[in-house]
Amino acid sequence: MNKVKIITDSCSDLSGELLEKYNIDYCKMAIVEDGAESPAILTWSREDAHALYDKIRAGKRITTTQVPVEEFTTVFTKYLDEGYDVVYIGCSSKQSGSVNTGALVAKKLSASYPERKIFCIDSLNASLGIGLLAIEAAKLAMADMGAEEINGRICDIRKNVNQFVTVHTLDHLKKAGRVSATSAFFGNLIGVKPIIISDVNGVQTPIKKVKGRQTSFKEAVALLRDTMEGGEGQTVYIAHADCSDEEVAALTDLVKAEIPGADICTCIIGPIIGASVGPDAVGVWSLGKPVTHCCE
Repeated sequence: MNKVKIITDSCSDLSGELLEKYNIDYCKMAIVEDGAESPAILTWSREDAHALYDKIRAGKRITTTQVPVEEFTTVFTKYLDEGYDVVYIGCSSKQSGSVNTGALVAKKLSASYPERKIFCIDSLNASLGIGLLAIEAAKLAMADMGAEEINGRICDIRKNVNQFVTVHTLDHLKKAGRVSATSAFFGNLIGVKPIIISDVNGVQTPIKKVKGRQTSFKEAVALLRDTMEGGEGQTVYIAHADCSDEEVAALTDLVKAEIPGADICTCIIGPIIGASVGPDAVGVWSLGKPVTHCCE
């Protein structure tokens, strides 16, 4: 049985530490600023993240690209040449076409590597919803599970990923085509903060509106708690788009209080997701009950 390499993309928001710890690689998308493209790096510093988010705060329009064919080909080929089977876990196909592009590249490469297996999984998620699935897959690979079985396990649990994100404004998501204009309007009522999930089909959709920033934190954590069966030994992932240290600490304290015994892992939202959600977005993720909400 071949060894397995877990690969994700720039939407996974995994930190450099997590990528290294779990031996995960990623295919890079790109951000576009004033017509110039640059790779969407996840191993960026807090200072680099702050600089990008400050540009967005100042009104700079940052757009993004999907993973190009050449990037998939380079990354997949590297590990196929080293004797690995590949499991790629990509952003929800409702939010990016990258997973479909990856599948096309995989099909082409399979003809040249008939002894290897390449699986491309639509995570039905974004940000650390993808990241946590990649970590779960990496744990299975470290336990010497084969690529086909890892593919099946991740497909089985991808609808058990629960996300609750809150943003200062839905304007950025609206501009990126991630929510409807109606949702954006209601999200911008003075002081009202939306709670956004990734629904059963992988669509980002607001499900609740609450009054006030701190209340939105409490609601997000309470909703996550209610999807989990206890917290002992489970991991809660927190990601934020350049929030203050005070806000991150406050959210962390809420998780500790509401979900006792849970491990907490905190990351900065990367440049691709960040360009869509905007500065100061923050969210919590974990595995739990199956997601059943459908916005369609």
